[in-house]
Amino acid sequence: MDVRNAKISDAKAISALINCYAEHDKMLFRSLAEIYENLQMFLVAEEDGAVVGCCALEIIWSDLAEIKSLAVAPGQKGKGLGRALVAAAVEQARQLGVPRVFALTLEPRFFERVGFAVVKKEDLPMKVWSDCARCPKQQECDEIAVAKPLTDAD
Repeated sequence: MDVRNAKISDAKAISALINCYAEHDKMLFRSLAEIYENLQMFLVAEEDGAVVGCCALEIIWSDLAEIKSLAVAPGQKGKGLGRALVAAAVEQARQLGVPRVFALTLEPRFFERVGFAVVKKEDLPMKVWSDCARCPKQQECDEIAVAKPLTDAD
């Protein structure tokens, strides 16, 4: 398994992964156009030439980045792909000099196992909520905020 920056040829596979979960209200839908527009934010996990996982790192402000659109192919769960993708995104944030990363998730235990802690959504800046405007669950959000400070010792 290899984790790398996404390429143009990965966009359709990224779309399929994300929207497989979006169809079941497990993550926010992303159009293919949106994926192309934001492709430079995506990392993919590749196994035997196939994209089997993805996530994106979005810089929110000088002190904060979001890990979003984390998806692993259903048949590939439990192999450490999600862990590897999050580790690569965290490392990318660290290299950019971002001191803290967060995610909004329905799977907080996964993130806790990789060093994140649950935080109050209200403690995150309003800029974080840009995706919420197009989410059908915005008034009854069931996502949990998790965050991880980045230090040289991590």
